[in-house]
Parts: sequence; C-alpha cells; structure tokens
Amino acid sequence: MAMAQFCFSASLCYNSCLPRNATLSLTLCKPLKNGVFSFNTIQCCTSQREAIEHSDNGLASFPEKHLHRKSATSTKAPPPRPRRIILVRHGQSEGNVDESVYTRVSDPKIGLTEKGLEDAEQCGKRIREMIEKDKVHNWKVYFYVSPYRRGIETLKGLGRAFERSRIAGMREEPRLREQDFGNFQDREKMRVEKAIRMLYGRFFYRFPNGESAADVYDRITGFRETLRADIDIGRFQPPGERNPNINLVIVSHGLTLRVFLMRWYKWTVEQFERLNNFGNGGVVVMERGYGGRYSLLVHHTEEELREFGLTDDMLSDQEWQKYAKPGELNYDCPTLNSFFSHFDNDCGDENENKINSS
Repeated sequence: MAMAQFCFSASLCYNSCLPRNATLSLTLCKPLKNGVFSFNTIQCCTSQREAIEHSDNGLASFPEKHLHRKSATSTKAPPPRPRRIILVRHGQSEGNVDESVYTRVSDPKIGLTEKGLEDAEQCGKRIREMIEKDKVHNWKVYFYVSPYRRGIETLKGLGRAFERSRIAGMREEPRLREQDFGNFQDREKMRVEKAIRMLYGRFFYRFPNGESAADVYDRITGFRETLRADIDIGRFQPPGERNPNINLVIVSHGLTLRVFLMRWYKWTVEQFERLNNFGNGGVVVMERGYGGRYSLLVHHTEEELREFGLTDDMLSDQEWQKYAKPGELNYDCPTLNSFFSHFDNDCGDENENKINSS
C-alpha cells in the first residue's frame, strides 16, 4: 500500500507540471501476497472537458448527446425526401349514405358500405399503378391513418394492393381524425347547424360540443410538424438505406385533408373555403418537384386542380413549388396582391415616372 501511495503522489506531482490539455498515464501499484505486486494503469487528463469525455460520467452517460455533437459537425447529406405524399379520403361510409346513422352510432365507429370497401381496393390499385410508372425497383409505401373505423377499413382495403415487402410501415394518428361534430347527433338539428355554418363561414363555425375547421387546423399543425420531423430524420428509411422512392399515404377525412393542404401550402381562409371535397376513395397527390419541394402540379393537371377549387394565384404558387428548393421563400407570391391592393397603383406610378424621365 505504501508503494501504491508513493506512485500516486509522485504522479500527481508530475501532473501539476504538465502543459495544459496534456494526458498522463498513471500506474497504481497494489501489493499482493508473497511480495507480488498488481499494476493498474489509469489515463488522466488535465482538461476537465477531456476528462469527462474519457470517463463513464457526464456526456458518456447520454449517447444521444454524442450523436447530436457529431451530427452538428457532420457534413453528411440529409436523408432523401419521400417521392410523394398521397392524400386519400376514406371510401363511402354508412354515414355518407344515411345521415340518421349518426343518431345511433358514434362517429368513430361508423364503417364503410360494400361500395366503400370496393372504393378502398380500387384506390390501392390506382396508387400502385401510379408508383409503378416510375419504373424503379426499390419503391415502398408508408401509411398514416385516422383511427376512425372507416379510415382503418379503407387502409385495409387499399393495402391489399401491396405485398408485405412493399410496406415500410404504418402509424395510427389520432390527429388525422374527422372534424368533431359533437357526440350522438340529432339529424334535424345537424341540418340546421350546417345551414348556419354556410352563413357564418365554413372555417370558423364551431359545432356545439364539437370543432370548427379552425380547431382542426390547430391539431393538423401539430401533425404537420411531426411529419416534417419524420421526413427530416429519415424515419421511413430502412436501417442503412437512403431510398428516394418512399411514398407516404395519409388516409383520413375530407375536411381534415383539405385543412392539411391549407396548412402545408399556407393557403388563406378564403382560399380554403373555395375548395371542394374529395370524392370517397379520392386521391390528391403532392409529388416531389425538380427542386425537392412538393407540388400538386407535378401529378395533377391544371384542370383537375381548378375543379378542386384552386385559383389562378394558387396555381401560380404550385408552379413555383414545382421548381423551388426546401427552405426557399416565394418572394413573388401572388397572394400578396389580394391583401395589398395599392401595388397596382405603385406600378402605374413607376411607369409614369419612367415616361416622364425619358
């Protein structure tokens, strides 16, 4: 023990003479029986930061901090964005055919009709045909789905078009549920409420004991942030892969999907209220454009989008989205003109000044 203390003291004395950030290998001697000694080497660091990183304490106890530190300095490219975000409205439901169902069955438990089941299967086939036109071998699909019964049944139906190896995963997402119209609904009262909503405005009118479209917007904002985070970290990528041919499929409800588009593309309330509903089993496709952003004009024609309710300004923005890169801003966004009507006068003044100066 005396020799161990001597070695340790001598090493500490030597350590005090070391230059800053130097590393010392320290040997401790421990006497055993019959005059035999055991030797243990300890690495000492004069830098506190370095000492923490070499120990089992501090940062070493939190491997995610090491990951963050490495990623902050890493030049590794971000994972590829999914090729498409495909929005699917559920197939025909019992409530779409007979509104009285809502008086005796809770909204989350309303299922599909026979036609609705067929809608779902045909939708899956159309999605697969769309993807196969890419002529790539490594494509996959990943699903987000509303927890409502008609949403789950639609997912099961369209999922028949894909074998297990093509499905990267799925997630049930409560924030994708239908707008809440209240609990069990009185049929006649609901008709009156929907008529009042048209007068009040579809976006802000809140049903008694239920939600407005503005309330749906708030929860969809949370979902959008989750989705963007999943895209940024490559959650849909199999381990060790960087597959650019992942297709996200979101199975939800008509109003919820229109609000999702409104939130993603930053459409105004007035623009939202112009939109028409999806048909049952209908699809709207946001496809990755030439710069990496998602545009409706990559897959859809201008005529299709006009029928959906997009205005000239909205179509102009979709054309910009088609070529823009993630993170870029559209400084020439035509929607500005609907808020600032004096721009036309400014242009006229500028032209007049040019004429006068010439």
